[in-house]
Order: sequence, then C-alpha cells, then structure tokens
Amino acid sequence: MRILKISDVYFPRINGVSTSIQTFQREFRALGHEVTLVCPDYGIPYADELEADIVRIPARVIPMDPEDRFLHLGALRRWGRQLRPGDYDLVHIHTPFAAHYLGRSIARRLGVPTVESYHTFFEEYLFNYVHWLPKDWLRFAARRFSRAQCNEVDALVVPSGPMLQTLRDYGVDNRAEIIPTGIYLPEFTRGDRNRFRQAHGIEPDRPVLVHIGRLAHEKNIGFLLRVLARLRQQVPDVLLVLAGEGPARQALQQQAEQLDLAGHVLFVGYLARGADLDDCYLAGDAFIFASRTETQGLVLLEAMALGVPVVSTAVMGTRDILDPGLGALVAEEDEAGFAQQALRLLADSDLRRQLGEQGKAYAERWSAPLLARRMLDYYAEVVEAAKARRSTESEPS
Repeated sequence: MRILKISDVYFPRINGVSTSIQTFQREFRALGHEVTLVCPDYGIPYADELEADIVRIPARVIPMDPEDRFLHLGALRRWGRQLRPGDYDLVHIHTPFAAHYLGRSIARRLGVPTVESYHTFFEEYLFNYVHWLPKDWLRFAARRFSRAQCNEVDALVVPSGPMLQTLRDYGVDNRAEIIPTGIYLPEFTRGDRNRFRQAHGIEPDRPVLVHIGRLAHEKNIGFLLRVLARLRQQVPDVLLVLAGEGPARQALQQQAEQLDLAGHVLFVGYLARGADLDDCYLAGDAFIFASRTETQGLVLLEAMALGVPVVSTAVMGTRDILDPGLGALVAEEDEAGFAQQALRLLADSDLRRQLGEQGKAYAERWSAPLLARRMLDYYAEVVEAAKARRSTESEPS
C-alpha cells in the first residue's frame, strides 16, 4: 500500500503525535509498504533514518506556542499539485490545522479516501493557551470544530475508548476504530539507572520519582508538585525528576520555589529517545503522571516496558491503559491520596518489584508490530469501502 501522511507537527518537535507517526511509519515500512510524510520544516537539522521519505514544508512560528509551527499553505499547495492519481492509495491526516484541509483537498484530487487520527483532547487544551477568551466558549468551539472535521473524512482513528466516546458525545457519527499507538519493545531494554543518577549527582539510594513529558499546562504537573510537597513531609529527601520542555517550565520553577522544594525538583530538559530517556525512566523508583488530557498516555507504557512501577490518575485515554490495574497504582486527583500511593511504592521494595514485573508483561500487549497490522487492516477496509461507494455512485440510476 502507498500511504501519504500529513501532519502539522513532527520531530524534532517532541510529543505524542510525533512518536505515534514515527512508530507506525517504521512498522509499515518493515512490512513492505510505502509511506511519505509531509510535515513542517523547523529549520533545525534532524538526524532520522526515515528522512528520505519525509517532505519538509516551510513553516512559520506560532507566537503563543513557539515550539510549534504553522505550515505555509502556499508551499503545501504547490507540493500537492505535483501529485497524480495513482501516486497513493490513501491519505492519513494527523492534525486538524493546515494538514486537515490540504489533506482532504489532495485526497479528493487523487480520488483516494482520507483517514484522520484524533490525537489531542482540544476541549481541555485550548484554554491553557488562549487565556483571553471564556473557558465555556472555548469548550463549545472545540467541540463544534472537532465534530465538523471528524465528520468530513472517510474514517477516524482514535487511540482509546474514552476518546471515542467523547467524540460520539460531540455528535461525531463517522466510521471510527480504536487503534492505540504501540511501543517497540526492543527499544526498552538498554537503560542504566546508575548512569543517570551519577550523571546528575543523585545518590544511589535517594528516593526518586520521575515524570517524562512536555512541560505544558494541560499535563497537570503543578498538581504533582503539590503532591511532592506533601510527600516530602514523610520522605524528607524525596526528589522529583522532570524530563521535558514546554511553555509551563517557568511557572513550574516558580511554583517549586513557592512550595519550598528547592533541591527536591530536578529539571533535565528534553532527552534523546533511546539510552538517555531509558536511563531517566529507570532512575526513578516510580513514574508519576496526572495529565487530564491524554488521548492515550504512551509514557505510562514506556515506563512499564522498562519495569518501572507507575502511580497515575486514570483520566481519558489513560483509563484504557490503567484499567487492568497491572504495573500501576491508580490514584484520584487528590493530593493526599496520590501522595499516599506514591509513599506506598517508595516504602515497599517488594511492591515495586511486583508491579515492575507486571508492567513488563502487560506492555507486551501493546506491541508496535501488532498494532501496525491492525492499522493496515483498517486502511484496507477503508480503501475497499471507498471503491465500493464510487462504483455505486457511478452506476446509472
């Protein structure tokens, strides 16, 4: 199959959408399929084994979120005009901005169906960046916007059951399939706990909690800092490692100072996928997470694949991962209750070991090759349905 993917975001911008795209592309190619990705040019060299099949389109900085880019519509249109019917069998759109509108336009011209992934829970996202508009108005706009776009394409992919139910509640009645992003298990076998601790001057026996993810307001990291302040009353030398960057970093640093957490929070910035990131996961006695907006929660699976026990709230997409209760302790978004669950892990090495072993076994259910095959089967169904529809439409009445 020849697949054209279009996205308003990709590496070197690090987030779940970029990871999902890269994971599926690698698996599709391993199975012999042709994949082209169209995405922004960030003006930064990015060494990637897949770059030969990536088309970088000129893009502009977004003033309120300088990590992201607006694809230049004119450049994207010019690239699209060179395509001809037969070049691709399907267009997969990954983001709702320029990629959505140009993706649909290209698909119509090529006579192929469109699949769109709904990666981001915009209803709980926008008001963190558009502070000057009322939250209720933004929620209404996000729902209406999502409903319109999701009903415009031939088929949807959503990464979790709760996210699909949310779209149904919006009034999205389009064909949809739940296909989460898998993880490539061989990548999670090479970390070194002591290497990370030594590199950052962390004592071998110091109690450490880890959070890996974008430092964004919607990730609810401020809640974790308040949990840490409570936990410190019982574990005086506890340390929270925050790996990632984002627009909330300065606010989080200020909050840590206000909570008297100097020396108890370590910001380490972005870490390269591979050994550096695995070392960070493994440096923790537990991985903690409390995002309200995840459509899946890949970092939970990555921690589990490395045998790191998890303490997390179960909201939106993370419910699908945490529902079996394997490899994790589930907490409510309550500072005292969350702190108590974290304390249980820090105080009980046998429990940490038990949950770590459970997590490793559970992560195997989320194998990237398995989920890539599910996606390809879905593509084939969508392509066949589009052919049948065109055949019916062309029949004389």
